[in-house]
Amino acid sequence: MNTPLRYDAPARLLHWLVVALVGAQFVLGWTMPDVHHDTQPVGLIAAHLIVGTSLIAAMALRILWRATHRPPAGELAQPLRTLSSLTHIALYALLVAVPVLGWINASSRAWPLTLFGVAPLPALSPAGSPFGHAMGDIHSVLAWALFALICLHVAAALLHRFVIRDRVLQRMALW
Repeated sequence: MNTPLRYDAPARLLHWLVVALVGAQFVLGWTMPDVHHDTQPVGLIAAHLIVGTSLIAAMALRILWRATHRPPAGELAQPLRTLSSLTHIALYALLVAVPVLGWINASSRAWPLTLFGVAPLPALSPAGSPFGHAMGDIHSVLAWALFALICLHVAAALLHRFVIRDRVLQRMALW
C-alpha cells in the first residue's frame, strides 16, 4: 500500500529490478565486442539480448503497475514537482525506446530473440533491413542519453538526501 512517505512494495521491487537490469545492460554494452555486419549473437552479445528482452518485460510490468496505481503524494514545491515529472517521463520513454530499438536492430541482423531465453519474440524488422541497422546507431546514442538521465536522477536523489534532507529517497527504498 502506498503511504505518503513510500511507494508500495511492487512499485519499489519493479524500480530496483529495472535498475539491476539497466546496470547489467550498461556493463554488457561496454564490455561486449563491437557489432559488425557478420557478428553472431554469442557470449556477451547473447547476454545483452537476454537482459534487454527482460528489461522490456520489466518495463511493461512497471508501466502497467504505474498506470493502475497512484504514486504516493509528494511534498515537493511545484517547480521541483514539474521537473521530477518531466524527468520520470523521459526515463520511462528511454527505458522503453532503447531496448525496442535494440530489438529492431537485432531483428535486422536475423538474430533470434527470446523472452527469458524461452519464449520466441517476433522480428520487428526484416533481415537485412537498412532501417533496422540504422536503429542500432540510434539505440547506441539514446543509451548514452539514458545514462545521462540516470546520472541526473541519482544526483537528484542524493541532493534530496544530503542537501535538502527530506525523505524523497526513502520513498523508493527497498528496506
